Amino acid sequence: MGIVLGPNSYGKAEVRLVHVDRVGDRHAVRDLDVGTALAGDLEATHLTGDNSRVLPTDSQKNTVYAFARRHGVGSPEAFALLLASHFVDSQEAVRQARVSVREHPWQRLGPHSFQRGGGEVRTADVSHDGARTQVVSGISGLVLMNTTNSEFHGYVRDEYTTLPETTDRILATAVDARWRHLDADADWDTAYGQVRSALVAAFVETYSRSLQQTLYEMGRRVLDTREDLAEIRLSLPNRHHLPVDLSPFGLDNPNRVFVATDRPYGLIEGTVCRDDAPPGTGDW
Repeated sequence: MGIVLGPNSYGKAEVRLVHVDRVGDRHAVRDLDVGTALAGDLEATHLTGDNSRVLPTDSQKNTVYAFARRHGVGSPEAFALLLASHFVDSQEAVRQARVSVREHPWQRLGPHSFQRGGGEVRTADVSHDGARTQVVSGISGLVLMNTTNSEFHGYVRDEYTTLPETTDRILATAVDARWRHLDADADWDTAYGQVRSALVAAFVETYSRSLQQTLYEMGRRVLDTREDLAEIRLSLPNRHHLPVDLSPFGLDNPNRVFVATDRPYGLIEGTVCRDDAPPGTGDW
């Protein structure tokens, strides 16, 4: 039984890039973390230490900065597509390039003044092999809460069950969502805005009997909104808000006072997809 080299890649992680578009008096800011990963005919560097086909990760980092200057940044998806195509087209040994972009939003305060947003992050992941391109967009850290219109009851009870059933609870989560596009040509900023709005609207408008139900409704709303999406994957932690027992103080608590707990937490994950969509490439 022999030993062989399996799938491999290399690249630069978390390249910090802030790009200011200074066209006119109204500036625009893009604050990105960029990651690159190249794969292909690169066995020699692993097996013999021959680096003759290796583009240094430092060169990949420099390419990110140079392309930002030469081409601007635009949307995260557009910038990732530009970089991925460049690495495959310019390097004979590279058969596939994956570029991941994480954008930290800034809220505009004036023509050239901004305030850094909270924990919400926009994401884009592009994979390109010269023949096929896959674009996956996403959002993480989108914190949402409904203070009513949420129930949880009728579940399995065993000898370890202590959770009381409820017909009125706080439902809160931090949305982590990723959606796969059917092609590599779109108005990326418009698409992102529409998907984000659909996620929020579905959360707000769904009377929830479980977070699982809410997850499906959020995914369905997104696919109904954007026909150019193949599927969406959602990860929704249940940010528990537990009513405080105020009876020792002679007080009732009709869902007014809660303690927010960050761990442990329930984690609900699922995929909503079109049944006729082509499969994606790799485990995205």
